Amino acid sequence: MDQAIEFISNHPFMVAAWVLTLVMFLLFERSKAGKAVTPAQATQLINKEDAVIVDIRPKKEWVTGHITNAKHIPLSDLDRRMDELSKYQQRPVIVVCNLGQAASTATKKLKAAGFVNAVRLSGGMTEWKGQSLPIVK
Repeated sequence: MDQAIEFISNHPFMVAAWVLTLVMFLLFERSKAGKAVTPAQATQLINKEDAVIVDIRPKKEWVTGHITNAKHIPLSDLDRRMDELSKYQQRPVIVVCNLGQAASTATKKLKAAGFVNAVRLSGGMTEWKGQSLPIVK
């Protein structure tokens, strides 16, 4: 620990550059993933703005439980089945995966296809279930 403090005090510009690089990397990665909504915000979007839920998990995860009225389109089929969602382009679309990370890929694809209100569920189904929100099996 003493060596770290000594290094920091001897090289403040190098440490500052490293911290700045780290912060910029984290901000870039966050923006690349797209806007995320919490389960509480997702519930509000569903109830007040008639949001559409798109669950991109594989079928084996889908059958263990999903959000009520969610559309099941696995990520591997999204490009091929995009036309099924075209009628929802003007509504908020919430993309759901298991942990909330794979949804960023789907969200980017939806935004590129003209879905301006596409967001991902932060924490995915793991967070949804963790907050004891309703699921359908």
